[in-house]
Amino acid sequence: MEEPGGGRVLVVDGGGSLRCALLGDNIAAMASANAWAGIIIHGCIRDAADIRGMGLGVKALATHPLKSAKRDPGLRDVPVSFGGVTVRPGDWVYADGDGVLVSPAELTL
Repeated sequence: MEEPGGGRVLVVDGGGSLRCALLGDNIAAMASANAWAGIIIHGCIRDAADIRGMGLGVKALATHPLKSAKRDPGLRDVPVSFGGVTVRPGDWVYADGDGVLVSPAELTL
């Protein structure tokens, strides 16, 4: 989130864990300031009320007050699969209040 987002969406496979939050207001504020369009997390977030007001689209399974231990830095630019969908680097991700849609190409009306 420290680099320019250019309207991109970060997709995080947190394994569906409900044990702790993988995103909080500090990282979300950094993402918003760096022009990221959104973050999709297969896991939990914290500080949801603050994040809601940032103009950053965020989708997660739930909220949880506990911060993560930050032991695993994760991998970057790799496909992630959850919910029966695989998201690959360069895919287009669209989200609204009802769900998320993934496409290998930009969708037009």
